[in-house]
Amino acid sequence: MNTTVKQRIGYDLSAKGIVNTVYRGKVGLNSFHEATYEETDAAIKKAAIAFPLYGGMNGNQRAAFLETIAKHIADTGDALIGVTRQETGLPEARLQAERQRTINQLQLFAGLLKDGSWIKAIIDTGFNDPIKPDTRQMQVPLGVAAVFGASNFPYAFSVAGGDTVSALAAGCTVVHKANPAHPVTAEVVAGCILRAAKDTCMPEGVFSLLHGAEHKLGADLVMHPLVKVVGFTGSFKGGMALFDMAMKRSEPIPVFAEMGSVNPVFILPAMLRQQGNSIARKLAASNTLGAGQFCTNPGLFIIVRSEETDRFIKDYVESIGKIAGQPMLSDNICNAYFESVVHLAGTPGVEVLTILTENDNSNIALAHVFKVSGDDFLNNKTLQEEVFGPSSLIVVAENRTQLMAIAEYLTGQLTASVWATQADCLEYSPLFIGLQYKAGRIIYNDVPTGIEVNHSMVHGGPYPATTDSRFTSVGMQAIYRFTRPVCFQDFPNSLLPDALKNENPSDTWRQVNGSMNNKAI
Repeated sequence: MNTTVKQRIGYDLSAKGIVNTVYRGKVGLNSFHEATYEETDAAIKKAAIAFPLYGGMNGNQRAAFLETIAKHIADTGDALIGVTRQETGLPEARLQAERQRTINQLQLFAGLLKDGSWIKAIIDTGFNDPIKPDTRQMQVPLGVAAVFGASNFPYAFSVAGGDTVSALAAGCTVVHKANPAHPVTAEVVAGCILRAAKDTCMPEGVFSLLHGAEHKLGADLVMHPLVKVVGFTGSFKGGMALFDMAMKRSEPIPVFAEMGSVNPVFILPAMLRQQGNSIARKLAASNTLGAGQFCTNPGLFIIVRSEETDRFIKDYVESIGKIAGQPMLSDNICNAYFESVVHLAGTPGVEVLTILTENDNSNIALAHVFKVSGDDFLNNKTLQEEVFGPSSLIVVAENRTQLMAIAEYLTGQLTASVWATQADCLEYSPLFIGLQYKAGRIIYNDVPTGIEVNHSMVHGGPYPATTDSRFTSVGMQAIYRFTRPVCFQDFPNSLLPDALKNENPSDTWRQVNGSMNNKAI
């Protein structure tokens, strides 16, 4: 590919400042340019013009758009996989599975739109009482959504990933900032979306892609007065920078940022005695999966001191030692990983259990294991900070009381895992209650890596895991980040949206005077 790829905002733009594509540390033949403010403004204005048309379409029309995007992504075949392998170093099997997950996700949201009940139609007729009003509520889209692509999932959390598809499903138009770690992949997938938009007669501006490696593009997007909501997956620093900017606008807007987590794992005593070696192997595989670059990577283990704990640590370190180093997604991510492990190794009270390696500029990350006492952990908040990569910190509590204190001390997390027998469950029952207030997803006797895209999944959690613990960024419920409720009071039936009309022409399930049904009123 020896072309200059221009920004996808519905019309060609002449290249200005060049952002070179990087393939595993080498400058590639494709070139991209930093989006100027004028280009960003043009994309957002096109999205704002398209919004009333797109947001007003019925569920079947938007569903056809999503299904057509899925078809075009599937039709890319080996070409897309090859490009992404070149940019990210990820293995073909991983990329094939992630692309299929992305396709499935588009199809699931299409099904949600066809069903229609997601709009949460609620009707109170006033029971024909002349004093009481007739009120009818449903969800409506927020407007133009600025979405930031993630580095660690080039398909599922990027251009056509969870943030984009849930925003489009909600009826928002999207301006997407491509992640600079895989710009060619972003361009190919954006082409799929734009072809699908043309095939299904979507308004121009329903989706735009902008490239930029500098922070300025992100600021331009968040601060633009026509942008009404932001979706972000990435680092704590990046997510909070966007959140702070959004709060300083003359019209503050919601920023739904998923910012990472150390995903604590509690291994309780009876289970440790019974299955310590097996758990050690499973956690080692989970921690190093994808070079530890998953947002649900288990990075913190909490165990009560015992002989079994010593054996578990030995087994875990041995299991880690058998797993070869893997390439990370970019030089920047790899450099940050090695800086973090060196910093952790120098923290008072932290013991290094594996050989502390240095960055040799090969982009290969070797796993590191650290240990700290419960006392030292409780006295140092920085030990809760995420190390993005295959690093794990084992916290050895003195007793049950200290383990419970550590659980209470933890900040918000995406996940929390507990390995326990029935006897452990009885002895540590308060732990399970307390973790409900610490994490968005609690896993019993399994590893946290692997997120099912379905109706009940929660991929979110209290701060600092996310900026708003009421929402998920994975699963069908993710759509509600991009909507708000509107109530229509005493409206003529002819002016109501179909889902709220007496005759219910869309056959939507509704809550009518407290009862769920899809009948006409």
